[in-house]
Amino acid sequence: MADFAGKVVQITGAASGLGALAAQEFAAKGARLMLSDVNAGGLDEITRALAARGAEVLAEAFSVSDDSAMAAHVAAGVARFGRLDIALNNAGIAAGLNRLPDIPLGDYDRIMEVNARGVFVGMRHQIPAMLAAGGGSILNTASAAGLVGAGQLAAYAASKHAVVGMTRSAADELARHNIRVNANCPSFADTAMVAAMSDEITARHAIPPDEARARIAARVPMHRVADPAEVVQAMLWIVSDENSFMTGQAVSVDGGLTAI
Repeated sequence: MADFAGKVVQITGAASGLGALAAQEFAAKGARLMLSDVNAGGLDEITRALAARGAEVLAEAFSVSDDSAMAAHVAAGVARFGRLDIALNNAGIAAGLNRLPDIPLGDYDRIMEVNARGVFVGMRHQIPAMLAAGGGSILNTASAAGLVGAGQLAAYAASKHAVVGMTRSAADELARHNIRVNANCPSFADTAMVAAMSDEITARHAIPPDEARARIAARVPMHRVADPAEVVQAMLWIVSDENSFMTGQAVSVDGGLTAI
């Protein structure tokens, strides 16, 4: 497995889900961490847990769409650790299931603000730091919904298609500068986001929770949702030095969903 000893890793959306698990895995492999999330309480909890295990952590609560806050966070991380090697632009949100005409305009704007603008703002400040360090690796969390259509999730899919487009464009610009940029595209994983979707299906169709989860799993050829650890292990591999010739890719970790 990859060794991240001494690497400086920035993770947004680090208070829960894939971001929190990724922070734990990177810390266990020797990385120094720059963590952020809009959830200050959750961020404090994961930070204290990591520090108790000896990890070096800089944590700040702010929205990824806040350009000045992101600029200050990256600058603070470089000032403390001397460089930025890896960035995971992982923060993201979804909204309820709705056909496109029924999606509230406010939901669309908020999803695009966090999922698309948040990744853009992150890369806007991560790239100069990595250029100064002589290279690096950026991984943007997109989705299988960023590669194919996603009925009743048009706003979410639009934001994730934007992430894939930005990823490929940045990779083209930066390959000659030793900066790799890729996207991680999971389908359904056992996270709070999928739990909320399951709850909505349960309520909307008046069915038991187990049946709602079964309906979600049935959309995946493997007929199950992913364990978050399966997605995170792929994330670590994508950004590792051992994977040094991959850039500009949207990597599906989706149980076969985009294969059909």
